[in-house]
Amino acid sequence: MTPEQFAELSAQNFNRIPVTREVLADLDTPLSTYKKLANAPYSYLLESVEGGETWGRYSIIGLPSRTILKVFGNKVSIFEEGVLVESHEVEDPLDFVERFQARYRVPEIEGLPRFNGGLVGYFGYDCVRYVEKRLKDSCPEDVLGTPDILLMVSDEVVVFDNLAGKLVLICHGDPADADAYEKAQKRLDTLVLQLRSATPYDEKPVEQQRVVSEAEFKSSFGEQAFIEAVDKIKEYVLDGDIMQCVISQRMSIPFSSKPLDLYRALRCLNPSPYMYVLNLDDFHVVGSSPEILARVEDGQVSVRPIAGTRKRGLTPEEDLAMEKELLADPKEIAEHLMLIDLGRNDVGRVAEIGAVELTDKMVVERYSHVMHIVSNVNAKLKPDVSAMDVLRATLPAGTLSGAPKVRAMEIIDEMESVKRGVYGGAVGYLSWNGNMDTAIAIRTAVIKDNILHIQAGAGVVADSIPRLEWKETMNKGRAIFSAVAMVERGLDNLASS
Repeated sequence: MTPEQFAELSAQNFNRIPVTREVLADLDTPLSTYKKLANAPYSYLLESVEGGETWGRYSIIGLPSRTILKVFGNKVSIFEEGVLVESHEVEDPLDFVERFQARYRVPEIEGLPRFNGGLVGYFGYDCVRYVEKRLKDSCPEDVLGTPDILLMVSDEVVVFDNLAGKLVLICHGDPADADAYEKAQKRLDTLVLQLRSATPYDEKPVEQQRVVSEAEFKSSFGEQAFIEAVDKIKEYVLDGDIMQCVISQRMSIPFSSKPLDLYRALRCLNPSPYMYVLNLDDFHVVGSSPEILARVEDGQVSVRPIAGTRKRGLTPEEDLAMEKELLADPKEIAEHLMLIDLGRNDVGRVAEIGAVELTDKMVVERYSHVMHIVSNVNAKLKPDVSAMDVLRATLPAGTLSGAPKVRAMEIIDEMESVKRGVYGGAVGYLSWNGNMDTAIAIRTAVIKDNILHIQAGAGVVADSIPRLEWKETMNKGRAIFSAVAMVERGLDNLASS
């Protein structure tokens, strides 16, 4: 972009204008780039693996954000450079987020990556209480104390092209500053110099390395209490209250390693469609989620229900046998079909009439420790529908709540002793242009005050076997268990026994 083009866009009432620089980066990786440019509070790294096997073409690195939006309950706070500049009590924080995003008027520049700036962070599971008022007063105890919503204004972004071995540096200039273009160019110069530096390396000291076992994770339930909760939910199903309810347990363990190293271990062990590490100052969110919550792009919406699980086989033959067993299990198939219908219903609330279609039906996808049955629902959105409308319609996913949704969530509040927080919510981005891409926050760790917390659930139906539902939650947690063990042992000791 030339100074003249920047001035022309400034005259069109845009208040943020992207200035870019393309750089050859065939000697770097997304992780090394993150460590050189961004590894500080309110930064992030987003990556993707397609179909459980192929790394996605683009990785997104968010440099430390200066503007942060946090929501606790109905209180919205906005911070600039760590200083509180706005505070509001609002009826609907989701509506506030939409109006806040509209403050930023950013031109669409042809040739830029699909995501080149916007709001990045998460919407917690409990955001559903802003939409379903009958759930407002039944929230379990908030043990972690993380915000219900945390979003970073991401106006300095690096988009890493893994195929071409290059990256695009993007800085947004504010035309209200007469020197905005020159300042953006100088900032890009600085970032290029930082890229040419050596990658920081900080392996865990030998004296801090330790062996971690799965048994050290402390459950919010315990096996017996979980089994009793499953039995109680089955009574609700048999009484006709619900068809399914997804109950979860939180598991916690002391954690002394760097959250970015946990991400490295998880990236190695369990590559997934949504990989993320969010450095949120006093806590971190690190995840490897297989499941879209909702994606909005150019007037189209996609959701991708995942339901039906088996552990991976030890050999290719055993793996194939597990797949056949999964697809022949009437409970798993019935549960999956129910959640396809729920996904269609959610999307149908924001889609044009007759525009909802099922594009993939009951495909088996494989991950490091488990395989899942997956389907895909697409639709064309109504003309007046926004990304936040889609979020309202889809959060939480049926795969994290149950059916009918609201009654299932009431039972979750009754059964689970701790507020879910990040778990079961949405992690991802809202682009300046109105597009959105969010993952369901599963296979995700929240690290705060040197304690690591993960959560995993199981869908309970009439013929559920309680012991197996407990086992399913443990299987789903195993990718994080293994990553914690790897990083606490030290990433230079992968072959140690």
